[in-house]
Amino acid sequence: SSKMSEVENAFRKFAVYGDTSASGNDMTGKNFSKMCKECGVMDGKAVTSTDVDIVFNKVKTKGARTITFAEFQQAMKELCGKRFKGKSPEEALQAMYGLIEGKEPGSVGATKATKVGGVERLTDTSKYTGSHKERFDESGKGKGLAGRQDLTDNSGYVGAYKGAGTYD
Repeated sequence: SSKMSEVENAFRKFAVYGDTSASGNDMTGKNFSKMCKECGVMDGKAVTSTDVDIVFNKVKTKGARTITFAEFQQAMKELCGKRFKGKSPEEALQAMYGLIEGKEPGSVGATKATKVGGVERLTDTSKYTGSHKERFDESGKGKGLAGRQDLTDNSGYVGAYKGAGTYD
């Protein structure tokens, strides 16, 4: 039963992924598909994204847009036969849960910066010259607005006016 709680834990993590208001008790088709992809249930040969969508729609309640954990278990029973051909239904199901337990959605809202080809060279702030150089500190971190030469002056006076601030 500890294996089941691991799977249920993974189910909940994927169920709330990308939806701040989700309770974690039911999962959308999008997240179900994501879970199948990331846990290796969907292998692109025996189980495709189409299979996953079909099974999702098969197990969910008519008119509902999400599946519960019980329906999810039903979906796993449907898919495990396809994914692990030649194993007994029970073995296949255990292998299926083995893929899922302890997993969580990858790269939660983090886009990694690419450093492919010329990008590395172009984004190295230590090599910047001229006015661009002043926009970064020694560590290469941007200074934001403070690094700009031309900060907007909203004092109400025309730029370079000699008598600025003399009017009372």
